[in-house]
Amino acid sequence: MYAVSVSRSLVAQHYLTVPNPGPEGELHSHHFTIEATFRGPELGEYEYLFDIDDLTAAMDDLADYYRDRTLNDLPAFEGVNPSAERFARAFGDRLLERLEPDGVTELRIEIEEDDVARVAHERPL
Repeated sequence: MYAVSVSRSLVAQHYLTVPNPGPEGELHSHHFTIEATFRGPELGEYEYLFDIDDLTAAMDDLADYYRDRTLNDLPAFEGVNPSAERFARAFGDRLLERLEPDGVTELRIEIEEDDVARVAHERPL
């Protein structure tokens, strides 16, 4: 199995919408480091799994999209709690809208929140 990963950092805001969220229910910022990893069993025609330049460009675009935004205000979080886990899934959804990962069989999005916690969302492709 091969893997290609690219990460980007950004600051975004959110507030949790669960019952009794405590201070997390108030608007606050987090420093997020987001890593996207594509995996697959075979290398392509040019002996790489996935074009790193394409992944880097897509990660730059998405980091710019989320940077300094309030997650709660974005369509992907409408009616749901904007947890870091949900953010990982939404980030993966948007990444796959921009890329066509031919020959890739898995995507993992891992988000580190403020150097405190890590969450991840994985999916087969």
